Amino acid sequence: MGNIPILGRQTVNDSQEYKKKKSFFDNVITLYGRNVVVEMLQDENIEVHKLHMSTSNKIDENIKLINSLAKSRNIEIITHEKKSLSRISKNSKQDQGVCIDIIAKTYKSVDEIKSMNRFKLIALDGIQNPQNLGMVIRSCAAGFVDGIILPKKNSAKISPLVVKASAGTLFKLPIYYCDSLDEILHDLGETKIYLLDANAKKNIYSITPNSKTIFVLGNESDGVSSEVKALCNDSISIPMNRGVESLNVAVSASLLSFMK
Repeated sequence: MGNIPILGRQTVNDSQEYKKKKSFFDNVITLYGRNVVVEMLQDENIEVHKLHMSTSNKIDENIKLINSLAKSRNIEIITHEKKSLSRISKNSKQDQGVCIDIIAKTYKSVDEIKSMNRFKLIALDGIQNPQNLGMVIRSCAAGFVDGIILPKKNSAKISPLVVKASAGTLFKLPIYYCDSLDEILHDLGETKIYLLDANAKKNIYSITPNSKTIFVLGNESDGVSSEVKALCNDSISIPMNRGVESLNVAVSASLLSFMK
């Protein structure tokens, strides 16, 4: 009987330790490819957790540079068999034998939004093209937006293509992750949630954003899902001229980002 309280405390400690580890790894993004890895290592503002390298790598100039940069920053280097590395990179065809774990402090849970007093956010629904996602990130980073809500389901993942398209802006503004938009949009109280809809009577120049505002953008072919549409409480359009039907999602995000 005397051991029961000890086991109870141990269970609580194990649970707290698990939550701490989960919270840490939720903010870790793994990127791959030699050029991307060099770019990450050269930017000392980016915190690196670990560098992973395949034992099959030939020691060429790129590998020498990667090793040198990692050692100069005292970053742990772990070597793996090629198959093991592919399980980490999740892209054996393009990882080029290297991948890197980034501690992305700007990659946050959407739960943090609930405690914010004011915000202007762009929420993305079904944006699967990594170039489009990267350009959206760049537009939002340049404009007056407090962050992007990016679901894990039915969306492009943070990848080297996104890094390239974002042109160095990936870690310059918060990206709030969730499984799907409906898990956060239905639970934000007085937030004004605008659906970008070509058929809306109001346009982006006729509104004044609230202290808590979210603009929801869908992909060019399918738009926003019906489930997400139902959670929006207003809709707006971008006025178009000369018979143009629509704009790329990154251009739309740019126009919304520079609204004050």
